[in-house]
Amino acid sequence: MEIPIKDKSNYLRGLLIIAKKDKQLTEPEKRIIRELAEKLGFASDFYEETLRSLLANKYIKEEPIIFSNKKIAMSFIEDGLKLASSGESFSSAELEWLRETAKLNSIEEEWFEDKMQSIKSLPTKSLNTDFALYSII
Repeated sequence: MEIPIKDKSNYLRGLLIIAKKDKQLTEPEKRIIRELAEKLGFASDFYEETLRSLLANKYIKEEPIIFSNKKIAMSFIEDGLKLASSGESFSSAELEWLRETAKLNSIEEEWFEDKMQSIKSLPTKSLNTDFALYSII
């Protein structure tokens, strides 16, 4: 599937928003963002600079994202949940933002809850390697 440039940009921006929501940026979060940013075709100097300044960056718009396609949105929500769970636990701010994004993209609450529960039960190793994005590009 060809992902439009705007959706690629929104995918990365959404991951950055999630990482920023709990006011900390962990190494597992950085690893996930780097891998997905590279897969989306972003230059490493761009995403590395963005990661360095992420927590202090006041210019990243944090409103929930609407994607052009529900399949892309579902992939993003799944990867966003993996990113959010890569730390000790989900933060309420991360989950609320992901729920709102899911709602705006017409993703059913039941699907969201099921996906969240299944990701909570995954071994940490799977959170860092098995991304939904890979199944749509």
